[in-house]
Amino acid sequence: MSTPGFALERTRLAWRRTALGLAAGSVAAGRLLQDVVGPVSWLVALAGLAAAGIVVRLAWRRHTTEAPEGGRGGRLVASMALGTTVIGVAAFVVLVTGHGRLV
Repeated sequence: MSTPGFALERTRLAWRRTALGLAAGSVAAGRLLQDVVGPVSWLVALAGLAAAGIVVRLAWRRHTTEAPEGGRGGRLVASMALGTTVIGVAAFVVLVTGHGRLV
């Protein structure tokens, strides 16, 4: 068994920072969107907090489970990229349609 060094720890910490950013962004979005979409904004914030929890859980499991060389895949990274894209497109649609008035 080879020792991965500090790369594994840096990656784990990077995923924690990603989850923390997602959680903070979700709470901020819930607060800022409250005037635009009402109480639904807090449902979006809760969904973001749940997603942050899932990211932490999956990242922890990914980096603590022994996997064969090259057997980890990129599902976590692909999921984060897809989720970020969906959120970005949704925000763009809200702004273009005029529902996201910034007063």
